[in-house]
Amino acid sequence: MELEFSGEVRYWRGPAPYHFVGVPAEESAALKAASAAVTYGWGMIPVAARVGATRWTTSLFPKDGRYLVPLRDAVRHAEGIAPGEVVTVHLTVGG
Repeated sequence: MELEFSGEVRYWRGPAPYHFVGVPAEESAALKAASAAVTYGWGMIPVAARVGATRWTTSLFPKDGRYLVPLRDAVRHAEGIAPGEVVTVHLTVGG
């Protein structure tokens, strides 16, 4: 399964600060339907992700009925992305 969507980069300062992009509701519903076949526990879904020219592997995690795409600092720096910007994310489920 491949998905493409745009979303705002958000900063979460929690115990381990991170940046993420929320997956929209429609795409989250499709991911949830496919999750049983690919999840490795706790609802985490492994994906290959791309923003701009930067590719990486990560896992989506569920939050309030949707999914979040973690953005590593290396990805943000490589693409010049700041919190609050809207980025286009390409995902391939199962990495």
